[in-house]
Amino acid sequence: MFDLVAGIDAYPEFVPWITGMHVEPLQQLAPGVDRVEATSRVGFAFLTEQFTTEVTRDRNRRAIRVRLVEGPFKRLENDWNFEPHPTGCKVIFYIDFQFRSKMLDFVLAANFDRAVDKLIACFEARAEKLYGRFSPSRPEAAAAQAPARPPSA
Repeated sequence: MFDLVAGIDAYPEFVPWITGMHVEPLQQLAPGVDRVEATSRVGFAFLTEQFTTEVTRDRNRRAIRVRLVEGPFKRLENDWNFEPHPTGCKVIFYIDFQFRSKMLDFVLAANFDRAVDKLIACFEARAEKLYGRFSPSRPEAAAAQAPARPPSA
């Protein structure tokens, strides 16, 4: 699951509102830790925007940290943490954002839970496509299984 989330260049293939992604060359910070800058193009029925984030991927801690560099947000940060679990992998997802536009912030905040559920569903579907459905008789698939609904803030 870490590799799936860390593979940001593939997001346009399975996250419907991400219409494009440009990833700068990575910076190796330490063994197992790197950082990239990524510019995402997003499109919704009423909005097309792009924003740039700094993504730090730490395989040692099984954590991915995303922070805003520039874009339509006043604040954007999200964290992915991956913990071993007896039946696979527990994924803990945190996101916090605020748009510069009060109207846009209001509209998206009103649909926040639905948007997070849809985002998590995109990753679950991608994991199933890449790794298969979890089955106790297939222990290699257990590493890719996330809880049905990871906690979100």
